Amino acid sequence: MQGTPKGSRLHIAIFGRRNAGKSSLINTLTNQDVALVSPVPGTTTDPVTKAMEILPIGPVMIIDTAGIDDVGELGLLRVEKTCQVLNKADIAVLVIDVESGLTEFDYKLIADITKREIPIVGVINKADLVSNGTIHPSKYEQATGVRFLPVSAKTGEGIEELKSSIIEKTPLEWEGPPIIGDLIVPGDTVVLVVPIDSAAPKGRLILPQVQTLRDILDHDGCGLTIKENQLTECLTMLRKPPKLVVTDSQVFDKVDKTTPVGIAMTSFSVLFARHKGNLETFVSGAKAIEKLKPGDKVLIAEACTHHRQEDDIGSVKIPRWLNKAVGGELAYSWVAGGQFPDNICDYKLVIHCGACMITRREMLYRLSVVRQKGVPIVNYGILIAYLNDVLDRALAPFPSAKKIMHQS
Repeated sequence: MQGTPKGSRLHIAIFGRRNAGKSSLINTLTNQDVALVSPVPGTTTDPVTKAMEILPIGPVMIIDTAGIDDVGELGLLRVEKTCQVLNKADIAVLVIDVESGLTEFDYKLIADITKREIPIVGVINKADLVSNGTIHPSKYEQATGVRFLPVSAKTGEGIEELKSSIIEKTPLEWEGPPIIGDLIVPGDTVVLVVPIDSAAPKGRLILPQVQTLRDILDHDGCGLTIKENQLTECLTMLRKPPKLVVTDSQVFDKVDKTTPVGIAMTSFSVLFARHKGNLETFVSGAKAIEKLKPGDKVLIAEACTHHRQEDDIGSVKIPRWLNKAVGGELAYSWVAGGQFPDNICDYKLVIHCGACMITRREMLYRLSVVRQKGVPIVNYGILIAYLNDVLDRALAPFPSAKKIMHQS
């Protein structure tokens, strides 16, 4: 449960007014005192996350948020952070106090959640404060279109029903398409080319490589992990050619030249462009590279924060390669982690990482923001493949994306 990455968990966000009992509800759901509980309104100031497991969904991430009715200068900032949680929430749980019922804050939030097409589960909390039969969930459903469940975070009443409702509301496709599983059949061999350089984490592989290997095994394939200087020997030793060669983007050119034309080749970044976002959108963004001119503004966005190495991919290598392709210096800006700027329209191109550390919903939200502003976006691997003239080959397993590549 604890080992599952945050970006691979269903995100369940708890919303509501101050003192509606959101933090108490999370403590009851998780059977742990993970959220600070106090009768003082506004105790929760920043979103707080807790990993847990809800079967049959599996590992999930519960997010506690500040009250949507917070006041004052700091309170408005807390409300803004609460609203930002909607960008990555797969399910929204709206908690109301049984004694105060629905308010304009709740109606406004329901409208926002509905607009974003996020499933909603309604909770009437503090059911232990009223007599049996005096709570009428149907009136709340008639007013909002949302089904509400009577729950007591104090006694545990209705908690199992709440879990069942969350399971019922879980979108079937929340994880997105498989990383690689739908490209192979049981028994297929996939060769994973993993360079070990200064940027490789000590003692382990990076997350996209691990998740790709796991997806191969989940679909009864055979994953063979090698370094780039072992590829020729590996292909010679195999009794039959592998179904696919998947490479780290930084050695695209070398692997392209080593892999025979008859063997399909792609990269981890291309696989994750489809798994976490929209491959066709990223391919369209790659074509915008030809329109860049020296001095144009380019945003490089990474979904995680990490210690940058001397020859870091996002801050050193990609700018170097892109400047060479453009024939001059571009004006770069960088953001990392949960940051995603509002001034997207200032940029001629957005370059995003593989998004392994954020949810698919958050990546799709970022894509929607960029599309609304009319700014092209590409991810690391697709950009590198384009600059090395191997994108056409890397898209061979994805005909619809390859078709976009050849459109004018």
